[in-house]
Amino acid sequence: MRIDRIRITDFRNIASLELALCPGANVIYGDNGQGKTNFIEAVWMCTGAKSFRGAKDAQLVRFGAPQAAVEAGFYAAGREQKALLTIEKRRAAALNEVPLKSAAELAGQFCAVVFSPAHLTLVKNGPQEKRRFIDTSICQIKPKYIHVLNQYTRVLDQRNRLLKDIMYETSLFDTLDIWDARLAAYGAVVIKTRATFLERLAPCAQEIYGGLAGGREKFGARYAPSLAVDPGASMSEIEQRALEDLRVHRGEDIRTRMTGAGPHRDDIDLTLDGQSARAFGSQGQQRSCVLALKLAECELIRETRGEYPVVLLDDVMSELDAARRDYLLNHLQGRQIIMTSCDGSDFKGLSSGVSVRIEDGRAAASSSHGMDSVKEQEE
Repeated sequence: MRIDRIRITDFRNIASLELALCPGANVIYGDNGQGKTNFIEAVWMCTGAKSFRGAKDAQLVRFGAPQAAVEAGFYAAGREQKALLTIEKRRAAALNEVPLKSAAELAGQFCAVVFSPAHLTLVKNGPQEKRRFIDTSICQIKPKYIHVLNQYTRVLDQRNRLLKDIMYETSLFDTLDIWDARLAAYGAVVIKTRATFLERLAPCAQEIYGGLAGGREKFGARYAPSLAVDPGASMSEIEQRALEDLRVHRGEDIRTRMTGAGPHRDDIDLTLDGQSARAFGSQGQQRSCVLALKLAECELIRETRGEYPVVLLDDVMSELDAARRDYLLNHLQGRQIIMTSCDGSDFKGLSSGVSVRIEDGRAAASSSHGMDSVKEQEE
């Protein structure tokens, strides 16, 4: 899978930008605030997912413009395709000039994996970011999982509203059984899907981390459900155990007016040599943990779809030593990479590819690689 050409209009600070990309490494570099991360974000939006920076759709439109647009010509599933994303207050999308019901329907059509410094919260912060990571990853491989997540969230909201109202209307108590059964059913699918995905992801991430770190530490990732369930059990066993757990803690839920356990509270334990990566990992080690998870996600997408996703790496070189930089630059063959940096010298070790210097949301110059031996050509 690769993007051959992308046109971006009125997206954040990018008024108009069109680039042809190579199938290998594409370096986007320039000073802070020039639009490098905005470019990465625009490419990511073509996956049908929301902004990885947590921005609302309306915030993506350049100030004073009526709408933003991202048009990507890409190769996937053995043929040339085109995705068009338009953004006003909400996103709309078309694939191969056929309008889609929602932008989310681009999921599974164009696939990408993104790393940005914001993703260090996977290690540094609580479980919410880890849940978002694993759910977004699964949705690219199994787009129907989006429906399961939406249904679980809808039922959870209904149950939580009921828990708030039941204090004042005790006749509502008997309806909890209905919502508990639905929540346990959808929750079991979410738990089992996440656990199965992580069972495949963890060994691959461990191997990649070993390559990044030169075998100096051993990385681990384990699914940690908040319910007293065994993620390795069958779907029906998980559902039954989840239902029992909801009933056991019903009194506590009524007191706190919220559902205290379930997939919406699950976590992923990340470790280095058996110790918490959050508590004991250095900045470089934590960054390597996230990179290992993201690159392992790449491998699982390739195994499932038969082709690598596009790899988006925003400001990836910060706080990585020379060995880890070399691994990223020259050991990711067979996939298209788009990476950003403030300093073009970060990529002197790149054996082949192209680079583009961004200024004020436009392409100011481009080069071919090896980067240190080619002179920039002004457009």
